[in-house]
Amino acid sequence: MSLGYQDVLRDAFAEVSCFRAELYACLAARGDALFELCDALLCTDGPVRTLVDLALAPEHRRGHGALYDGLNQGRIDIARLRRALAGMPLPRAADGRIVLAADVSPWLRPDANTCADRSFCHTFGRGEGKHQMVPGWPYSIVAALETGRTSWTAVLDAVRLEPGADVAAVTTAQLRELVDRLVAAGQWKPGDPEVLVVLDAGYDAPRIAHLLTDLPVEILGRLRSDRVMRQPTPPRVYDPKGGRPPKHGGEFVFGDPSTWGIEQAVTTTDTRLYGKATAQAWDRLHPRLTRRAAWIDYDGPLPIIEGTVIRLTVQKLPSGGVNKPVWLWWSGTAATEADVDRCWQSFLRRFDLEHTFRLFKQTLGWTKPRLRSSEAADRWTWLVIAAYAQLRLARPLAIDLRRPWEKPAPPNRLTPARVRRGFRNLCTKTGSPASAPKPSRPGPGRPPGSKNRRPATRHDVGRVLATGEAYSRPAHHKKGTKPRRTEERQT
Repeated sequence: MSLGYQDVLRDAFAEVSCFRAELYACLAARGDALFELCDALLCTDGPVRTLVDLALAPEHRRGHGALYDGLNQGRIDIARLRRALAGMPLPRAADGRIVLAADVSPWLRPDANTCADRSFCHTFGRGEGKHQMVPGWPYSIVAALETGRTSWTAVLDAVRLEPGADVAAVTTAQLRELVDRLVAAGQWKPGDPEVLVVLDAGYDAPRIAHLLTDLPVEILGRLRSDRVMRQPTPPRVYDPKGGRPPKHGGEFVFGDPSTWGIEQAVTTTDTRLYGKATAQAWDRLHPRLTRRAAWIDYDGPLPIIEGTVIRLTVQKLPSGGVNKPVWLWWSGTAATEADVDRCWQSFLRRFDLEHTFRLFKQTLGWTKPRLRSSEAADRWTWLVIAAYAQLRLARPLAIDLRRPWEKPAPPNRLTPARVRRGFRNLCTKTGSPASAPKPSRPGPGRPPGSKNRRPATRHDVGRVLATGEAYSRPAHHKKGTKPRRTEERQT
C-alpha cells in the first residue's frame, strides 16, 4: 500500500469522524436515540423492511419505544445540518463547475386519513402504467451530480411541499438558500464557473431563471415537445401607419421544422448506448408570458426571458423504443458547441438522482415507516440523508463484500448499497458519541379492554401546484347522471 493511498484513507476516516460528531451536535433533543437509529440504519444487513426492526440492531442499544419517541418528540437543528452537508467535499464537472439537480419524490400515504399535510402526488407506473395522483408527502430534493457512469449523488437539501405550495416558488427559495450556503462554505468563489441547475419537465425553467438572475447560477430545464417559443424581438422599423412596435418575434413551434430557422450551433457525438447523438441549438428564444397563473400579480411589464433552446436526438435507444427528440432550455445565450455538449450531457446526468431515490426507498427504507406526524417524517427524512452522506464519505474506506453472484468492482466504483455492507466495521472504529442508555421501566399505557376516547383527527388531502393557479376539488357525480351546468362549473 502506497503512502499516498494511506493519506487518502486517513483523510477519509477523519472526514467521517468529523461528520458523525457534527451530526450528533445537530440532534438537539432525543439525540442519543436519533443517532443510534441512524447507525442502525447504516449497519443493518439488507434492505430496511420495517422501522421497528431497526431497534433489534446491535448499534441501537435502546428499545423500540425510544426509537419512536425520538422520531415523534425529538428535534434536529436542520439549519446546522444543512451547513454541514454544504461544507462536505462536493463532486464537480470537468471544468470545476458544481452541477445541481432538483426533483420531487413522493412519500405515498394513500390510506393514512389521519396524517396531516398530505397532497396529491403525481406518480407513474402504478397499475396499468398510467399517470395517477396519489395522496402523500412530496419532498423537493436537491443534490450535486458527479461525472461519468455512477449512481452516487451528494444530497444537500430536502423540503417537504405543503398543500397548495407553488413548486417553482419553493424550489427557487430552496436553491437561493443552498447557493448562499455554498458560497459561505467556500464551495463557490468569485471567478469560478457559474453553478448549473438541471431541472426536469415539471418545472417552469424560464420563471426560475428569472427569479434567480441575481445569483451565479445557470438554469437548464426540459421542455415539452408541444411548446411554442418566440424568436428574438425584431429591430424597430418605421411604419407610416403607426402602431405599437412588436414585442415578440415569430413563433418557434417545436413540432414544425419550418419555423426553426438556422441553428446557432450543431454538434454530433458518438455514444456507447445511443449511437450518434446530435444536438441543435437556437439562440435567444423566449416564452410569451401572459398575466395568468404565476404572473397574474406581477408588477410592471412582463419580462422577456431569453435563452437557448437545444434539440437532442439519438440514433437508437437501448430498449429499442421510439427515439423521440428531447427539448432543453438553457438560461444562457450565445451558446458555443462546448456549451451545447455540456448542457445535454449534464441533463443526462440528472437521471443519477433517480438512483438515489431508489436507494432511499428500496434499501434505506425512507418511505417504509407509517408515521402519523409530518414533523416526524421530516426528522426521518433528514436521518436518511445523514446516513447517505456518511456512506458517500466512507467510499474510499469500504471493502467490496460482494455476493457470490455479483461481479467484482474496484474500491472506487462500489455502489452505495455495497458500501453500506461494510459500514459496521467502520462504525466500530469511529465510535459513537451517544451516551449509554439508562435502565427504565415502560409506562403503563392504556388499560387493556378500555376504549380509545380520543380518536385521531381526519384530514383532507390538498394539492401541490406547479404554476401557482387556484385549485378546487371537483365534486363526484353518480354514474349515469350528467353534471349540472352551473356558473361555477363553466368557469
